[in-house]
Amino acid sequence: MVLTRRFRIGVVVLVLGGLVAGTAAVASMGADEPTASATPTPDPTEAASTNTASGTGATEADATEPERAEPADAGEPVAVDAQAQAQVDYMLAYWTDYNTDAYGVITDNDCVNFTSQSLIERGWTMDDQWWSEGTGSDFDTSSPWISSTAFRDYVAQSGRATALTDDQRDQVKIGDVAQFDWDNSGDRDHTGVVTRIEGSGDDIQIYYAGHTDDTDYRSVDYAITEKHPGATAYYWSIP
Repeated sequence: MVLTRRFRIGVVVLVLGGLVAGTAAVASMGADEPTASATPTPDPTEAASTNTASGTGATEADATEPERAEPADAGEPVAVDAQAQAQVDYMLAYWTDYNTDAYGVITDNDCVNFTSQSLIERGWTMDDQWWSEGTGSDFDTSSPWISSTAFRDYVAQSGRATALTDDQRDQVKIGDVAQFDWDNSGDRDHTGVVTRIEGSGDDIQIYYAGHTDDTDYRSVDYAITEKHPGATAYYWSIP
């Protein structure tokens, strides 16, 4: 078949047009193809693994929490009256540097003695049941001044404070007395003073200071779940 000149030109134009369109389509596809980024998007699982390995992961922090639990800096400030503040200031001043110039010291069993001293700073006065005299190793005291169980009985009888259970954390205040029954035998085995409160509702964290073991901020939860698993905490709310 013999093609006319006009027909041959039309065929050539159609062929060239198809080639141009195909090239444009290939170029468009190439532009939509994702390219490798110089900074890849982090894998969430890798990020979690890195946090844990560096000590910021919750699992490792929970497993290695020290006996002295440092409270968080964040949170709303808690109002403290001047007398309670004086008491807490005393605890924080002498939790490692014992005040032997003014009071006696009981080696390896000084928790209630230290708490009693702080209550004097708060404004309590000694009476014929709760007292101490002498300094250093040359001193004498009543039983409620140095015994956790006797202190509990004295405070309950004297009415100087109101008993609270650990389920009443929302009523605990800084400066209140914390007591512990390590083996749930009914007596009291340890005594300290509340020095920090964080959180609210069902997530209230309470920290206390004391002697034997010496601490300024120890978590009540740590004390009753890890240091002494199954123990029970109690409080004396001081007006």
